[in-house]
Amino acid sequence: MKKSLVALTFAMTLALPAVATAQSDMRTEQVRFAAGTSGTAINDSITGEESVLYTIGAEAGQRLKIRMDPSNLATYFNVYAPGTGPGDEALANSQFTGAMVPDINYFDGELPVSGEYSVSVYMMRSAARRDEVSNYEIVISVEGSASDTGGSDFADGLAGGPDFYRVSTSGGGGLNLRASPSSSAGVVTRLNNGQNVRNLGCRMAEGRRWCRVATLADPGSEGWAAGDFLVEGSNDPSAGMNNSSSSSAGSSGDSTSTVTVRFPSGSTGTEMTGSLAAGESRRYVLGAANGQNLYVRVAAQGPDISYQILNPDNSFLLDQTPSADEYRGQLWQTGDHVIEVINRGGSTTSYNVIFGIE
Repeated sequence: MKKSLVALTFAMTLALPAVATAQSDMRTEQVRFAAGTSGTAINDSITGEESVLYTIGAEAGQRLKIRMDPSNLATYFNVYAPGTGPGDEALANSQFTGAMVPDINYFDGELPVSGEYSVSVYMMRSAARRDEVSNYEIVISVEGSASDTGGSDFADGLAGGPDFYRVSTSGGGGLNLRASPSSSAGVVTRLNNGQNVRNLGCRMAEGRRWCRVATLADPGSEGWAAGDFLVEGSNDPSAGMNNSSSSSAGSSGDSTSTVTVRFPSGSTGTEMTGSLAAGESRRYVLGAANGQNLYVRVAAQGPDISYQILNPDNSFLLDQTPSADEYRGQLWQTGDHVIEVINRGGSTTSYNVIFGIE
């Protein structure tokens, strides 16, 4: 009898998820939807006790759908409500079917509150201890909007916050103020890093938090800014106003060089290498046509490299973003597009950049 209990205990231990004891091997990825879309597919992998925590913003009443197709059948995911995460009680576990899990590794549920949900992908402990590998595709979508789920322009859980926000970009560059909560919306003006704005309320769209804000100038501008780059501010209208002009999409580096990108004959892409001293930027000029698809990936040797993409008319195709985020999207203008790689760190940093046009 004692031997049976020991065997049962051992079997139960093997069945535990590796994520329960492997917090140090967990990386976090912010899920972003392309402008105008409601979902995305991510191809990723984990080895052994590694786990990945995907975070996604959504509003109460919307439907969150997650489907994962792993190469290793010992791979599952947990879904956590805003304010909770690994170590807390999960909203659902994809290993067990139920109200929100109609099938293994498939989540489909109406969200109870607004905020940032997280999805933890892991392997069972038995597989993790054998250092097995799992390659997987995970498809995440958020369906419904405030207008058709009974909500208002501002989700209840997002309507509060400070009276004033301050722009805080990781690279020290400016922030686009847009006409609507979408990265494809027109740019009203460009806010300076450090500039204070009035908070008019926030909501979730395209998987991230957007805040409606107003500048403190008279007359001022009103629009939507990505909440990732807003922190609590003050009513000081002079803060940040000594930074570079916010009215246009100009160069972001202290010293800037320009390189014309040319593809080898018969190819649709190329890879280039370079290095930037502290405060420098490099503008890569790439001719492309309306309707073509652009791919950009910047691999940096440090955390201080970012990049932005400008349309031929000098408007922003992509706001300044960390080098870890690759870009894929369809172009809507014909002419010379500019991919500007920026070093906001304090030392020289090397990088590779891959360009593709289809």
